[in-house]
Amino acid sequence: MEKVFHLGLTRDDLQGATLAIVPGDPDRAARISSFLENPRCLVQTREFHAYLGLLSGQPVVICSTGIGGPSTSIAVEELAQLGVDTFLRIGTTGAIQPHINEGDILISQASVRLDGASQHFAPLNYPAVSDFFATQAMVNACNNLNIDFHIGITASSDTFYPGQERYDTYSGYVPKAFQGSCEEWQKLGVMNYEMESATLFTMCAALGLKAACVAGVLVNRTRQEIPNVDHGEIEKKSVAVVLEAAKVLLNKA
Repeated sequence: MEKVFHLGLTRDDLQGATLAIVPGDPDRAARISSFLENPRCLVQTREFHAYLGLLSGQPVVICSTGIGGPSTSIAVEELAQLGVDTFLRIGTTGAIQPHINEGDILISQASVRLDGASQHFAPLNYPAVSDFFATQAMVNACNNLNIDFHIGITASSDTFYPGQERYDTYSGYVPKAFQGSCEEWQKLGVMNYEMESATLFTMCAALGLKAACVAGVLVNRTRQEIPNVDHGEIEKKSVAVVLEAAKVLLNKA
C-alpha cells in the first residue's frame, strides 16, 4: 500500500484506527501514548511523531502536529487519507479573561480565524467550529473527572508574538492591525489564544471530519506573561480529559 507523503505511513500501519489525539509537541505525543495499551512508535519524522496503541480495546493514533496551522493541516490531511475521521487536539494556552485560572481546562467551541492555513480550506466567512458530539464528550469528561473547565471561543493565531499582541519582543512593535486586538477579543468574550484550532476546525468541518480541542491554561495574561505553574500537572489533567472523551467517542463509533 502506498505511503502518505510526510508521515510515511500506510493504512495498514493504523490497523483500522479512526480516532487520533493530536498534540503539538512530539514529546507530549510520546507521554500520551504511554497511557494506551501496547503502545508503539510508528514514525518520528520532523515534527510528526506518531504512535499507535489500544484504548478500550480499540486502536488509537497519537500524532504530534508541531506548532501552527500549516503543519497541523498536513498531519490531519494525511491521517484522514489513512482512515482517521475524528481529531482531538490537546494543547496549552494563555487565557485572556480574568476569571480563568492557571490550571483550568479550556474547551474550544469555535475559533477566531487569525491564521492563514484555514483560508486554504474555506473562505473567511466560513466558521471555524468544533464537532458538537466530540466537544460534548470533552465537557462530560471534565464533569466526570471533577476538573474545572470553561467552554467558549478561542483566538487562533499563526504567530505567537504579534498575532497575540505581545510586546516583549525583539522590536517591541506590533503592527497596527493587531494593536488593541487583545482588548477587543476580551470584550467579545474570547477565552484564550492558541495556534492550531482555527485550522483544525475549519479544515475538519469543510472536509466532513470531526474535531474538538482542549487546552490547559499555563498563564493568565491579564496578570502576567510568563508561566510559573507546574506544566506536568496541567498536562495530566488535559490528558485525562482527552482520554475519557476518546473512550466515549470510540464506544459510539
